[in-house]
Amino acid sequence: MFPQHTLDSAPAASRPLIESTVAHLGHLPPAVALLAESPEMLGGFLQASGLFEASTLDPFGREVVVMTIATRNNCRVCVSMHTRRLRELNADAEQIAALRSGQPLADGRLEALRQFTLRVLATAGEVPEDEVSAFLAAGFTTRNALEVVLGIGTYTMSTLANRLVRA
Repeated sequence: MFPQHTLDSAPAASRPLIESTVAHLGHLPPAVALLAESPEMLGGFLQASGLFEASTLDPFGREVVVMTIATRNNCRVCVSMHTRRLRELNADAEQIAALRSGQPLADGRLEALRQFTLRVLATAGEVPEDEVSAFLAAGFTTRNALEVVLGIGTYTMSTLANRLVRA
């Protein structure tokens, strides 16, 4: 139903976004080709993703947030893509398996991040103060808490769009 665009078939406003994605990744991911149908959607995701990548959460922490959302929203393409990213970050098989299955992480700090992400989602951001305090006590900052919200917004947009277009 949704076209998988090429640089030539994409709407004009999506073409620079496709070009920058190919320049950054070395290829055009099928999900990007599908989202290119809407330059606004694709551009919004890429901009939000760039902001999340620039956050003060470390790369592994960002992947914990992404995988928590991807598994919660059952986005197979996101789980697959971010499993690959976790391997690039030298995550061990147990960490990857736990994130893919939504199980607790053995690392207490990363588990605090996973739990905080789930609580932000479950409470629509109204996380009880004691749970925010537990997140901070695990070594995170108030800035990190807001960056988790940025990650949730970014990857909720991505997971829902990817599911819609059957990426």
